[in-house]
Amino acid sequence: MVASVNTKSRILLVDDDQVTLTLLSKILEKADYEVTQAHSGEDALNVILMQEPDIALLDINMPGMSGLDLASRLRTDTSVPFMFLSATSDAEIVRRAVEYGAVGYMVKPVDVLNIVPTVEASLARANEIKKLKKSEINLTSALASGRETSMAVGLLMTKFQSSRQVAFDVLRNHARSNRRPIHEVANELLRAEETINQFRVLFNGK
Repeated sequence: MVASVNTKSRILLVDDDQVTLTLLSKILEKADYEVTQAHSGEDALNVILMQEPDIALLDINMPGMSGLDLASRLRTDTSVPFMFLSATSDAEIVRRAVEYGAVGYMVKPVDVLNIVPTVEASLARANEIKKLKKSEINLTSALASGRETSMAVGLLMTKFQSSRQVAFDVLRNHARSNRRPIHEVANELLRAEETINQFRVLFNGK
């Protein structure tokens, strides 16, 4: 059984079929979700501009902007996770849904008993992906900070003919005494050296 991740989560339903919208809305609202309806891809984008939902449920086959077209916009222009609703479980459609980054898939006519569990599972998957992306960003930031610090230590070693440990200790102590992150001081030092080098080129050109 999938543990509920619903803490009044916001769901955007996008479908040109009002009967389907009404059915899904009633069931999800009864499960204590906050539901917003959109009858087209264009309407959905306007809704998202006002307030991003926690997940969007997209009908694949809609006139005008299809669910797949809308998914592409959501993927490139927003951070809104999405799942698909389709009248077919054709393997090719499912494959395309996965390629577009869908976190869930439901087939029409929807099984009433499966609506809430499927949405909960999709929300849980979306949250897992968000956590992974956040970890990747933090890791990238940490690696960049480490490179900056290492380069600054190398610069101090060259400038003052010191050992790596001494150069690192001086940099760290300076950062601590000024109550600043060491990577911030290191980056500032590197920028200052770059500026000096630019002036060195200007003077040598005289």
